Formats: sequence, structure tokens, C-alpha cells
Amino acid sequence: MSRLTHDFGPFFDENSEILILGSFPSVKSREQQFYYGHPQNRFWKLLAVLFCDECPTTIDEKRVFLKRNHIALWDVIESCEITGSSDSSIRNAIVNDLEKVIPNTKIDRILINGGLAYRLFEKHMAEQAASLGIPEERCFKMPSTSPANAAYSLERLAGCWRIALSDV
Repeated sequence: MSRLTHDFGPFFDENSEILILGSFPSVKSREQQFYYGHPQNRFWKLLAVLFCDECPTTIDEKRVFLKRNHIALWDVIESCEITGSSDSSIRNAIVNDLEKVIPNTKIDRILINGGLAYRLFEKHMAEQAASLGIPEERCFKMPSTSPANAAYSLERLAGCWRIALSDV
């Protein structure tokens, strides 16, 4: 188990309206220095379905996709002890500060991708989100897009995520 620090920043611009928070970057994401880099993670396919758009493949395409759809990406965890990419191995997490993103955007909702990310968000970030103008009812626990969440097909994920995006 190694202590790692999230070594690439949040992705957002002044037009971002939706913040999607994961837990901590996978090994592949850390190698690529961008979010959801593992090819088996369904994150990008899911967003393509939800926004009726082409699925981006390169990091440049992903950045353009996110900007076009007013999406910001970040992770709940700034640093932690972790083995590989396993959320279940995460120990001694230190969380990020939402003040770095929300005040500089139009973000009005937060989607939290997965159980661990949501538990840490609830414990350490929900109060801060509320103080920055994002009330609890605008913070959504989403089923994980990880391939480890085999109970959810892409269609089932889309149905759940679509509800949180319903008034976008």
C-alpha cells in the first residue's frame, strides 16, 4: 500500500454547471493524468449516451466533450493510502476543498460517482457544498461506472444518472 497524492487538478471552466466527483484516480488515470482513463470504465460511454453525443476517446476529445456539455470533473480524495486502483483498499483519505472549483463556475448540482466517494462526500464535503450554494437535494449519489459494479448494465446506469440530470 502506497500513500499517493492526486497529481492532476480538477477539470472545469467558468461555464461548468455539473460537477461529477469520483473517489480517486485509477492507475490508468494516473498514468494518463486525466479522469476515467481505464478503457473498461463505462464513464465516457455513459456520458455519450446521456448527452446523445459521440463517445470521446482521446484526452483532447474528452476535454472538448466536457466543456461542450458544461461538466466539471474532480475527485473527493486529495491523497490516500491505496493499493492499485481498488477503492476498497483506500485508507487515511484526505479530501479536496470544493472552494477550489465551485465559486469559479455555474455549478448547481454535484453527482458523486460511487459509494466510497459518496460516503466521504457526506462526511467531509456536504456541509461545504451547502455553504457554497449547493444544497443537499442537489447532491446525488450515483451508481459507480466502474467495471467492478457489474450489477449495473450501461442501460441501468443511464436510467439512474438520467434522473439526476433530468432538469439540465
